[in-house]
Amino acid sequence: MDVRFTTESGAVRGFRASDDIVAVLGIPYAAPPFGAARFRGPLPPRPWAGTRDCTAFGPVAPQSAELPGAPVWSPGDEDVLTVNVWTPARGPARAAGGHLPVLVWIHGGAYAFGSSAQPDFDGTVLARAGLVVVTLNHRIGFEGFGHVPGRPGNRGLLDQIAALRWTRDNIAEFGGDPGNVTLAGHSSGAASVTCLMAMDRACGLFHRAVAHSPAAPFHTPATAGATAREIAAAAGCPATAEGLSGATPQALVTASDRVVAAYRADPSSGSRHYDPSLFAPVLDGDTLPADPLAALAAGAARDVDLLVCRTTEEYWLLDAVGGCAKITTDERLDRFAEDFGLPGSLVDGYRAAMPHAPVSDVHLALFGDLVFGEFTHRLAEAHARTGGRAYVSRFDRRYGGEGRAAVRAWHCADVPFAFGTLDDERLAFLTGGAPGAEDRALSRRMVRAWADFAATGDPGWPPLARDGTTPPEARVWVTGDQPADHPPAPASLPARALWTEVAFPVLHP
Repeated sequence: MDVRFTTESGAVRGFRASDDIVAVLGIPYAAPPFGAARFRGPLPPRPWAGTRDCTAFGPVAPQSAELPGAPVWSPGDEDVLTVNVWTPARGPARAAGGHLPVLVWIHGGAYAFGSSAQPDFDGTVLARAGLVVVTLNHRIGFEGFGHVPGRPGNRGLLDQIAALRWTRDNIAEFGGDPGNVTLAGHSSGAASVTCLMAMDRACGLFHRAVAHSPAAPFHTPATAGATAREIAAAAGCPATAEGLSGATPQALVTASDRVVAAYRADPSSGSRHYDPSLFAPVLDGDTLPADPLAALAAGAARDVDLLVCRTTEEYWLLDAVGGCAKITTDERLDRFAEDFGLPGSLVDGYRAAMPHAPVSDVHLALFGDLVFGEFTHRLAEAHARTGGRAYVSRFDRRYGGEGRAAVRAWHCADVPFAFGTLDDERLAFLTGGAPGAEDRALSRRMVRAWADFAATGDPGWPPLARDGTTPPEARVWVTGDQPADHPPAPASLPARALWTEVAFPVLHP
C-alpha cells in the first residue's frame, strides 16, 4: 500500500513497514556533494516533480570496501545525503491530530564507514514505542572530514546539521514535533552528537541528546593537514583543493586504506600504530570552535538533556575484528602507554585491578576506557556541573553457552537492544544470536528508556547531581540470565580514580 507525504522539495512515496508503521527511505535532505559541490558545505536538495519513490535506502557515502560486507559506493550513486523516516501509521496522537517526539540517529563507523541502512538501525520498534524516527547518511572519510585547503572543514558535521534543518522544516508532515527533537548516535556518531552540542550552527535544532560510546579522539588542524598530505601522496595528487578535487572519491578511499595499512605495519608510528584512525572532527576554530568536553564544561548546551551509555568491554570488539594492535607482553603495554602519553601509575593501577588477567585483557580494558569509557563519564559530569541534566548508564549484557562463542558486552552490542532489532540474524556477531526471553525483556526496557527520554527528558533513573553525590552509573543494562561463571567485568572495577592525571580530549600527535 502506497503512503504519500509532501516535503518542501516534492512529494514522496513510502510503504507500510508493518501494519502499524510507515517507512519512507532515501529522501534527499541536501544536493549531491560531487562535481562543483565537492568539498563544499551541503547545498539545498534539488526539487523534483511528481512523486519520488522512497521505498529503498539511498546510496552510501564513499567508503572503504576493506571490511567484510561493507557497502560499496559507485560513481553513479550521487544522492548520498538522504534521510529515512519511520512513523506510526495510526495511534492516539495521530487520531487527536497531535505530533510525536522525534529521534534523529547518526550512525557510527570511525568517521570512515557505515550507513543508515545497517540492520541495527531499523526504526520500526522505536516508532511503535511512540516516536518518529529519522536516520541519515552523511559524508565520511576524506569526503566528510579530510582537510582540503580553502574548503570548509568538518563537512560531515555540516551535513548532519543540514539533516537536522530538514527535520525541523519537514517532520511535522510525518507526524513529528519539530519542537521536541532528540539527536542520538553511537561511537563516532555519538561523538558527532556531542560536537553538535558545541556548535552554534546546530543551536535550537535539537532539544535532547543520546550518546552511546562517544569516541574521544579529535584532531588539530596540524594533524588533519599532515594526514591529508599523506593521503594525497598515496593517491598521487597534490594536496591542494584542485589536486584533491581531481582525484576520484574511490582513489582517495584507496589511498586512505594504504595509509592506514602503513601505520598498522609500523610500530614506530606511535599512537597511530595502535589506533590508525585517520579521520575525526577537527578543532578548526570555525566549524568546530572547541572540543565537546571543553564546550560542555563551559556551559554550552546546558539546556539540552544528555543521556550517555558505554559498554563494559568496549575494545574487545575492536580486537575481535582486527581493529587494533595486539598487546601481549608487559613491555609492549608500557610502550603503548608511553606512546599515548599515559602515566605509568595508570597502567600499574589496571594491572593491580586485574591481577589474574592476561596482558592482552589489561590492554583492552585500558584502551577501551581511554577511547570511550572515561570520555563518556567526563562528558556527563561536565554537563551536570554546569546545570545540565545528564543521565549515565552502562551496557553489561554478555552471552555464552550452548556451544556458542562468547559475546562480550562490547562496542556496538547495545545498539540492537536499544533499537529493538536483536532478532535480525545479521547482528548475531553483536548479540550472540537466538535471543531469549531475558534478552527481549532487556531490549524492551532500553527501547522504553529511549522513548521516555525523547518524550520527557527522563529515561527512568536519577540524573547526575551537580555536586557529584549521585552514583555515576544509576542504570546498568543486564539480563537476568547472565552466566554465573562469567569472569568479572574489568570496567566495573574501581579504576576511574586512576585517570585523574590524564587530560582529555585525546589528540593524536
